[in-house]
Amino acid sequence: FRRVLFRSVFFSEFSPEANQGIFWRIPRRFANSLIRVMLHLRHGLEVRGLENLQGGGPFIFTPNHCSHFDLLSIAGSLPYGMVHHTFAVAAKDYFFSNPFFTFFSQHCLGAIPVDRKDRKGEAINLILRLLKELDRIWLIIFPEGTRSPDRKVHEFKRGVSLFSERSGTPILFLYLEGNAKLWPKGAKWARPGKLVIHVGPVHPPGPIENVYSEYKKWVSGINASAFGE
Repeated sequence: FRRVLFRSVFFSEFSPEANQGIFWRIPRRFANSLIRVMLHLRHGLEVRGLENLQGGGPFIFTPNHCSHFDLLSIAGSLPYGMVHHTFAVAAKDYFFSNPFFTFFSQHCLGAIPVDRKDRKGEAINLILRLLKELDRIWLIIFPEGTRSPDRKVHEFKRGVSLFSERSGTPILFLYLEGNAKLWPKGAKWARPGKLVIHVGPVHPPGPIENVYSEYKKWVSGINASAFGE
């Protein structure tokens, strides 16, 4: 009975209703506080452009993706008032590969598992439901689809525009500066170093080509070498 109760509480399927429960809220608050302290002490976290978050959303965040440190970095930089309203689209084969990762990803990062081989579209339907039904939501989607192999920003996949256009949710640009050096591919843990998260302008729903073009213009003004040839 205890095993069944434990699994029903800590490994239950995610839903907007479950997110309001105490067993979802306490771990997220606790993890957010720990990650926040670590980011400031070890990585000198700095967040620029917070004025672009005025209004509270809803928004779809589109950060660059160079390491497994990226989602942790964003999770630890969230304003306390938005911790329980922020979710992330995450690869099921990594973030949900074992019971520990499953618990941490779901309850501490607000991750929604996406099976890259899923043809039924269950995760897509859940994400669209969140965007349409929740008044306050920040959804993190790594628009490149996977980690960059060369630390450069690459073209966006169309999923970002799909969610944005179907739900009418505007896109808010994010750029993580220094993330590739902090936890490079193959490293067991993050290295000391400076991390800056840039919060950019809001872009209306539109074709992915337009979204990527505007993102590239904005990021190039921060780091001229962020994109490959």
